Amino acid sequence: MTNSWTDIRNTDLVVIMGGNAAEAHPCGFKWVTEAKANRGAKLIVVDPRFTRSASVADFYAPIRQGSDIAFLLGVIKYCIDNDKVQWDYVKAFTNAAYILKEGFAYSDGLFTGYDAEKREYDRSTWDYEIGEDGYVLVDETLQNPRCVWNMLKEHIAVYTPEMVERICGTPKDKFLKVAEMISECSARDKTMTSMYALGWTQHSKGSQNIRSMAMLQLILGNIGVRGGGMNALRGHSNIQGLTDIGLMSNLIPGYLNIPTEREVDYATYISSRGFKPLRPNQMSYWQNYSKFFVSFQKAMWGSAATPENDFAYHYLPKLDLPAYDILRAFEMMDQGQMHGYFCQGFNPLLSFPDRGKITRSLGKLKFLVVIDPLETETSRFWENHGTFNDVDTASIQTEVYQLPSTCFAEDEGALVNSGRWLQWHWAAQNPPGEAKHDTWIMAQLYLRLKKLYQEEGGKFPDAILNLHWPYADPEDPKPDELAREMNGYAVTDLRDPNDPTKVLLEAGKQVAGFGVLRDDGSTACGCWIYSGCFNENGNNMARRDNTDPDATGAYPNWTFSWPANRRILYNRASADLDGKAWDPTRKLIEWNGEKWEGYDVPDIAVTAKPREVGPFIMNPEGQSRLFTRGMMRDGPFPAHYEPFESPVVNVVAPAVRGNPVARVFESDRQSFGDAEEFPYAATSYRLTEHFHYWTKHVWVNAVLQPEFFVEISEELASEKGIDKGGWCRVWNKRGSVHAKAVVTKRIQPLICDGKPVHIVGIPLHWGFTGAAKNGMGPNSLTPFVGDANIETPEFKAFLVNIERSDGPASA
Repeated sequence: MTNSWTDIRNTDLVVIMGGNAAEAHPCGFKWVTEAKANRGAKLIVVDPRFTRSASVADFYAPIRQGSDIAFLLGVIKYCIDNDKVQWDYVKAFTNAAYILKEGFAYSDGLFTGYDAEKREYDRSTWDYEIGEDGYVLVDETLQNPRCVWNMLKEHIAVYTPEMVERICGTPKDKFLKVAEMISECSARDKTMTSMYALGWTQHSKGSQNIRSMAMLQLILGNIGVRGGGMNALRGHSNIQGLTDIGLMSNLIPGYLNIPTEREVDYATYISSRGFKPLRPNQMSYWQNYSKFFVSFQKAMWGSAATPENDFAYHYLPKLDLPAYDILRAFEMMDQGQMHGYFCQGFNPLLSFPDRGKITRSLGKLKFLVVIDPLETETSRFWENHGTFNDVDTASIQTEVYQLPSTCFAEDEGALVNSGRWLQWHWAAQNPPGEAKHDTWIMAQLYLRLKKLYQEEGGKFPDAILNLHWPYADPEDPKPDELAREMNGYAVTDLRDPNDPTKVLLEAGKQVAGFGVLRDDGSTACGCWIYSGCFNENGNNMARRDNTDPDATGAYPNWTFSWPANRRILYNRASADLDGKAWDPTRKLIEWNGEKWEGYDVPDIAVTAKPREVGPFIMNPEGQSRLFTRGMMRDGPFPAHYEPFESPVVNVVAPAVRGNPVARVFESDRQSFGDAEEFPYAATSYRLTEHFHYWTKHVWVNAVLQPEFFVEISEELASEKGIDKGGWCRVWNKRGSVHAKAVVTKRIQPLICDGKPVHIVGIPLHWGFTGAAKNGMGPNSLTPFVGDANIETPEFKAFLVNIERSDGPASA
């Protein structure tokens, strides 16, 4: 989230698209109801199903899954065509005026530079024209035909209301009503907030779904303001924390990058991360990258990380591929290239696409280690459960180890919520039986691996042998010790650069925040964005002061929000070029003539003059991007692409199937179906009564939602002869599932490109372990396709067929 859960109460309009907050985030949804009750805010829901969120919305519009970009670009076109643009914001705080390189263009669904054989773009033309002074050329009048604003208008010209209806199935009158309501939030005294979740991310163009709404919010002037923002609703209680601390295969904590093979030494690695400002006077805060990186290396390897060995740069792995994401990992297993797998805290057999391939891949491993507090289908993938897991147990030679771990209620530590709040919690009880904390398990693995290296040697043991392990009990590091490490500390006395006789912070003391980190080896910090969470003031994550000055919704002394306890990112954009709030009734920070001050920690240097330094300090431009240059693999502007399995062709670019640079392995192509054989558009989702695959182990939850079902319209049920509450079979080339049919008015057929499209909704909470009845779930059917930028699988849009059935043989 750019904002926070509590800030949602400040909005005038909530748009839930790509999510279902009332169902999947019921606790957070209370802030929507508070905005409606106390501000008169309106709620719009755009979704293929009439969801629980839609049931309390002021306006609902249906949409075919996978067509969100066309819808949003249509709204952007509506705003521009009707002069519903926050012009002062757009001209001052976006790159609308930047001139683009000659040669950049978009035609027939493709941007310049596409290589069909490699399924990749040469992105060299996706950039700005740079002047002799090294800065971007701009046209403040927005008259140059190659400025970002005019190139954007040309790019979105096709997305008329009629085209949106043709692609999305959203009736024109409903689309126009949504566009009108959204466009009113271009006024200075009105704000809109976007709430989205996996309904946007889990597509082959998921990143561009989110980009589209971000662009709309920038055009409306709704980023950095109270009641505005792009608010991702994170799922599992620490998914935000997981990404923050670098558990992606290509990241290290704080969104720093793992080196690639081409970056043979530290000088090469850091040379491409200079982040030179592209406009005068801009902060380009990533210029501090080396301070964050070196401090991380010191936290990892302590005294072994020195200037002489490039701070142990060579201890880091070097990627030979962009990422080793889950799709690549299971493709490698399936091809016999990966022989062991550690599975900690998740359930791939039910969570990953194309369950048949996942089962096959797990069966090719030499060993599988599952670290989990509960029995999972993954740990029991080798057991035959009839229709629900029909495997030949005798042929599976994978050796499976189960290490019982703890649930959140048995742990102490910080959970990071959607709004970036690190909230400390304490254990409610001790682990049962042989269960151990994950930290203990990982410490044991490390210490035993280290001992093996010490006794037997190895090709390159240095990174293991020299790991900094400063815990009071090396076999059981405590959460507060790990939190202090992530906050950061002084390795040596930190002296004032302007007066070397003055010690600013003594060696061993916790740093106050990331602003004091250095790249000379004098500071250590495990995760720079968390710096400030556990400093010399104590554990700021454990703060529970719920005072809220002037009822802004900031709650500045409740826990700690990264970065720097800032509650709203880019908050300098809440004020105009002179530093005065766009909306005086919703002040956030303002310029007092000498410095920035207000209700939040300024997201800018406190003395930065408002007409000189832009609010988007992480960007070299100092401004936000309507055009992203070459930073996204599938285009600097979003473009509509159909899902890889779609009931209709791409009417914008009929020759293009799916996202042209999305992740597709050659071995999976034969498993794709077409609309002639599989005419119905399916999607997956979650229910309030269950949490993923955990709560099917709980009798109460199993009673509330005991049995796997699919949702279909009355029209489809009638067409296929499926009874309400009766059995049906849903299938495609990847698999087949039996489910009870929920026949409902909540799903209606859509007319897309002149033909009816029926939606099949498939919730995901059932398997063959736990207290609930055995079930199958959608991932027996979902395709093995990944988003072009972050490889998130396309769970939300795929094709199926459906028929009446007598149920599974073992039902």
